[in-house]
Amino acid sequence: MRWVLALIALSTLAGDAAAQTKGKGVRLWNLTTETISGFQLSPAGKTDWGPNQCLNDKDKEVDHDERLRITGVEPGRYDAKVGYPNGRQCVVRDIEIRADAVFSIADKDLKDCTK
Repeated sequence: MRWVLALIALSTLAGDAAAQTKGKGVRLWNLTTETISGFQLSPAGKTDWGPNQCLNDKDKEVDHDERLRITGVEPGRYDAKVGYPNGRQCVVRDIEIRADAVFSIADKDLKDCTK
């Protein structure tokens, strides 16, 4: 009987650990040719910009070909404001964000750039 209870406890603990590490969350993959220093999201078609997601990164910037964990965002369609260290800002429109998935932006996606 003790063995049965021990096996049940072990399988429950293993299941809990697997559930906690299952998803990596939503991530941005920077495929632009420059380092990004600002990345804010707003529901598509609005200008209700959220916090700078680059602050989630240890060096507060997202290099070319680097991924950034996005927090506090539900799956849906968003516009993004992308900022660069040189002051340039661009918008990427109608990004689809899915749970536990990677989405990317590239130079061809950048619109309405300033500076």
